[in-house]
Amino acid sequence: MSSVDAPISAIAHHSAANAPAIGKKKVVIGVMAFAIMNFTTVVSLRGLPAEAEYGLSSIFYFIFAAVVALVPVALVAAELAATFPQQGGVFRWIGEAFGPKWGFAVVYWQWQAWMMWLPTVLIFGASALAYVFWPQSFDKALSENKLYTVMVLLATFWAITLFTFRGMEASVKLSTLGGTFGTIVPGAILILLAAVYVIMGKPIQMSLDTGVIPDLTKPGNLVLAASIFLFYAGMETQAVHVKHLKNPSRDYPLSILIATVMTVVIFVLGTLAVAIVIPLKQINLSESLLTAYRDLWASLGVPWLGNVMAAMVAFGVLGQVSVVVAGPSTGLLAVAKAGYLPHFLQRANKHGIPVGILLLQGAIGTILCLAFTVLPSVESTFQILGQLSNILFLAMYLVMFIAALRLRYTQPDKPRPFRIPGGNVGIWVVGVIGLLGTVIAGGLSFMPPAQIATGSPAIYVGLLVAATAIEVAIPFLIFAFHRKTWKAADSDFEPFDWETEGRGPSQVSKISYPPATASK
Repeated sequence: MSSVDAPISAIAHHSAANAPAIGKKKVVIGVMAFAIMNFTTVVSLRGLPAEAEYGLSSIFYFIFAAVVALVPVALVAAELAATFPQQGGVFRWIGEAFGPKWGFAVVYWQWQAWMMWLPTVLIFGASALAYVFWPQSFDKALSENKLYTVMVLLATFWAITLFTFRGMEASVKLSTLGGTFGTIVPGAILILLAAVYVIMGKPIQMSLDTGVIPDLTKPGNLVLAASIFLFYAGMETQAVHVKHLKNPSRDYPLSILIATVMTVVIFVLGTLAVAIVIPLKQINLSESLLTAYRDLWASLGVPWLGNVMAAMVAFGVLGQVSVVVAGPSTGLLAVAKAGYLPHFLQRANKHGIPVGILLLQGAIGTILCLAFTVLPSVESTFQILGQLSNILFLAMYLVMFIAALRLRYTQPDKPRPFRIPGGNVGIWVVGVIGLLGTVIAGGLSFMPPAQIATGSPAIYVGLLVAATAIEVAIPFLIFAFHRKTWKAADSDFEPFDWETEGRGPSQVSKISYPPATASK
């Protein structure tokens, strides 16, 4: 998943949308500033060991995923966000194309994808915490202890949930500090240490004769690589700021190009740094990054600095969890007040924090954390929850690509401050690439990985299929039972365009716009 600093922009956007308009100064974001915003949204270090298992071929996977996932999602989200800047995000985008039922389903999948992601990053945080104080032999044993992991997960999750009640400003501060000192700085140090390690002539554990292009005839070896799509998840969130760019049609794609190059570089070099120092058979999804830090610092005679890095990474997890707990739930509150969730889930405190949704989120998170008592190992839980999160994100993107294509035909003259270049041919090229990448990654996500002990393959696949079916079906069941009386009196959710025009979402808009406006 990506760094889940992604919901920061959702928080900022929500706050801006509800701020007084009087005296409000238009914000203009520069190309480089916007590139950095997208970079910090996507980059997270916790997934590097998963791709380190592929050695040099990980370079191919990162570039491939960027081309078929990162760039298409960013471009499509930019066009949709610029075209429909009103409150609602993906709920509005999909609702404009297919109606509120599908809009609700997609925003639910997005919320649940972040929820499934939470335990995986908390597992990583628990491992980081275990590597802070004690000798390595004790660290490893502690990080693999289920009781310790569950206790840390529950304590951290509920502490952040209660902290979130203080308001969005507090959550944003914590997530910003965590992202800076728990992701960006440690990432730069990791790459620098690996470079020094190689220059010193230390033994390189990664095979250098495997080549960059992997053997694509072995689908079982692609399963962990499919999870790389989750690394890039969240890029669509920053697209809400496209209207703040001076020249959206030029600045947005340029910023995305810069952010993509930066993201791919740090992912590739960071992954290779782990592979260089950790032998292939010893790579562990939740611990190898921390071991890599320790071994790299030990090569310079200061192994205790590995403990410092573990503390920084653990702090980074706090920031990531803070923004995930706060961001998606706030977006869901707007949808709830529009009449799609019961009144008890619309409750908010004086800071505008959705108390009901956070408590429900806490209950779901608790159940997910307790899943460790069912699955055979911490690592297998890490894998299955990560894959379920990946599948839900991919389901959201699948509908989003189709919605973008449909809206080009149902609302052809709608003003689009940012439009994917090339007319309808351009959006079809981007959409089809994104759809193919999504379908391929989705299929691979259901295959049990050969590199991780997940118990019985049949049970693993069965659990994943059952969980996916349940998660996909839940929003449609909720929508079927929703009532008009659920709409809150203070809801400021604006009607869909097709509602104001008196047509259905599948009908072509009859509204015409001045040519200069429509082609902007």
